Amino acid sequence: MTKLAAADRFAVIATAPGRDCDFVSRFFAPAQGIPEDPVTGSAHCTLIPYWARRLAKTTLFARQVSLRGGELWCEDRGERVRIGGRAVKFSRRGDRIVVWDV
Repeated sequence: MTKLAAADRFAVIATAPGRDCDFVSRFFAPAQGIPEDPVTGSAHCTLIPYWARRLAKTTLFARQVSLRGGELWCEDRGERVRIGGRAVKFSRRGDRIVVWDV
């Protein structure tokens, strides 16, 4: 983490072909106070077009393999991407965090 935090980058995304999915990834941004993000939609906005071209398909199934991890159903739509999956939505009200299952 120390070396990643010292890198002259906002964040680092690691990705590879998946065994039981199209691709896997991890997202690190320790210089931003995020050692590892469990599931990162913004990173997939870059990863989906990359893997869609590499695999010659527009519909993809991805896993972010952090400790908590998550599965994403992805679609490359040209100028845009579509990302779906299970999530927990939360908001902050004063000093309380409110959580809803979606």
